[in-house]
Amino acid sequence: MSLFVASAGFGLVTAAVLAIAAVGFTLQFAVTNVLNLAFAAIMTAGAFVAYWINQFGVPVWLALLVAMIACSALSVALNLGVYAPFQRRGSSPITIVIVSLGMALIIEFGVQAVVGGINVSYTMSQGRTLEFGGFILTTVQLTIIAISVVVMACAHALLRYTKLGKAMRATAANRSLARNCGIRTSQVITLTWALTGALCGLAGTVFAIDIESFGPTSTDLFIVMILAAVFLGGPGHAYGAMLGALLIGLATEVSAAYITPDYKYAIAFIALLATLAVRPSGLLGART
Repeated sequence: MSLFVASAGFGLVTAAVLAIAAVGFTLQFAVTNVLNLAFAAIMTAGAFVAYWINQFGVPVWLALLVAMIACSALSVALNLGVYAPFQRRGSSPITIVIVSLGMALIIEFGVQAVVGGINVSYTMSQGRTLEFGGFILTTVQLTIIAISVVVMACAHALLRYTKLGKAMRATAANRSLARNCGIRTSQVITLTWALTGALCGLAGTVFAIDIESFGPTSTDLFIVMILAAVFLGGPGHAYGAMLGALLIGLATEVSAAYITPDYKYAIAFIALLATLAVRPSGLLGART
């Protein structure tokens, strides 16, 4: 039982990181209609931006703000320079997916060309180790969970109580109708890329903090977990992404405690395949 509780604690940390990434990914997909497989590569770029800032003596918790800004700008540029031109030409969704996969490789190898194939770590303390109710977590891990909770609360407030959030929901539901109702959908899409890019930078930095040592290819398999969380909860559904992240995070870490840890990504992939086979719309998505 103690092993299960301890692994569940690690699962909560993984779920916290995954929730930030999954919410950003699913909002991006819902509003822009782009399944951006370069998301994880941008996370890596953000993690290294925070690392470079951190090397100048800036605390990593401040450096992640710079990473968020950098990834926000990169995401907007990626849309304006690559995805939007393909969409204007009427390219099929599968074409956009292939283009995004190509951009993922370009970004990843670009980062690798700059930093090399080495792993690095932030200059920071992991804090005290706390034990309560069988959970064994550091203060840094608890901070990551707290950041994720704040992000989820902000996402809820954005979608429910702000004009931008309502415009995003309208654009996701029916872009043509939203445009005819006076919503500037192109502006909403650009702002969505900016916001989700910032979440991508945040997710990449806390991911790197959590695993402690990271390199240019560290997020290669994490995209599988993001997709699993998004499709488990329901594609384009922010609350579904939160639920999916919690379930996938717990499942992967608990399973890693009883089997070889290297197989935890396989658990996420199995969950993804099972969801697509049984309920493609996800747990919170509407049946079609």
